[in-house]
Amino acid sequence: MTNKNDYLHRERLESCLSGEKTDRPPVALWRHFPVDDQSPDGLAAATASFQHTFDFDFIKVTPASSFCTKDWGSQDTWKGNPEGTRDYENSVIQRFDDWNQLKNLNPKKGKLAEMITCLNLLNHEFSAVVPVVQTIFSPLAQAKNLIGKDRLFYHLRACPEAVHFGLKKITDTTITFINEAKKTGIDGIFFAIQHAQYPLLSVLEFETFGRYYDLQVLKAASDLWLNIGHIHGEDIMFDQVSDYPVAVLNWHDRQTSPGLAEAQHRFLGALCGGLQQWETLVLGDPSKVTTEARDAIHQTNGKRFILGTGCVVPITAPSGNIRAARQSVDGADLY
Repeated sequence: MTNKNDYLHRERLESCLSGEKTDRPPVALWRHFPVDDQSPDGLAAATASFQHTFDFDFIKVTPASSFCTKDWGSQDTWKGNPEGTRDYENSVIQRFDDWNQLKNLNPKKGKLAEMITCLNLLNHEFSAVVPVVQTIFSPLAQAKNLIGKDRLFYHLRACPEAVHFGLKKITDTTITFINEAKKTGIDGIFFAIQHAQYPLLSVLEFETFGRYYDLQVLKAASDLWLNIGHIHGEDIMFDQVSDYPVAVLNWHDRQTSPGLAEAQHRFLGALCGGLQQWETLVLGDPSKVTTEARDAIHQTNGKRFILGTGCVVPITAPSGNIRAARQSVDGADLY
C-alpha cells in the first residue's frame, strides 16, 4: 500500500531539478540486497520493502554488478562483503583475442531478461507515484568485471584495438538493454562510472576508453528525465564528467573534492550526496546523521540538491541511522 505522500515525490524532484526550492529537499538512499538479488522477484520484493519502510523520493534499483555480464560467462559468489557486493570467481577475458569473441546480447534472454522482469514488477507498483531508476554500469566498468581490475589496464595499454572492439560490443548491448528497460516505464538510469579517477587512468585514457563510450550510452537514455551520473572513488576527474548529459551528479563528496558548495558552480544540474557511508551511516548515530545532513543542506542552500550518500548504503547500516537520514530533511528551519 502506498503512502499518500508518494504522490509528491515526482513533483518534488521535478522542482528540484528545475532549481526551485521545494517543500523539503528530496532524499534517497539505496543498497544491495545479496542473495535476494539473484532472482527478479527477490530483488523486486526487497527493493519494494526498502522503499515502503523509508519512503524515499526515488527508487534506485541496485542489482548485483554481474547482471550485465553473466550472459557473457561471468561467475560470482556472495561472500559476505558488508557493502552487499558479490565477488567475481572467473575472468571471461584471458587473452587479447577474447575481446573479439564477445557477442551482442539479447535483453529478452538470460539475466538481462530477468532484470527487465524485475523492472516490470517495480514499475507496476511504483511508477505512478515514485520514480524508478535502473543502475547501468559504464562500458569500461563492465569490461573491468569481465577481465579483472588490474589486468584491464594492461590490456588497454598493450592492445588497445582489442579492448575497443570489446567496448563497442558492451556499449551496443548496453544501449539495447536500455531501450528495452525504457518499455517498463523507468524514469532514468543511474550511470555508474568507476574509472574517472586520476590514480587509475590519465585524462586521455579516460576520454578514449571511458567518456567516448559513456556518451553513446547516455545518448540512448536522453529521453529519460531522471538520469543520474555516479563518479565512483577518490581523486576523481570531476570536470571530465561534469558536462555529461545527466540531470544529477553523485560522488563521494565527503571524501574527495569538490565539496557540494564548490560543485554547484561546476555542474548545472542537481547534486546528490552529503552523507558518509561508513563513518556516519554505519559507525555514527542518528544525531550525527542529522548533523551531517543539515550541513549538506546548508552548503547547497537546499537548491538543486538531493540528500544521499556517495555510493551504496552498507548492509550493516543500522535502520535507525537510515531513518534519521530520511527524517533529517523534514522541518521548517532547513533553509
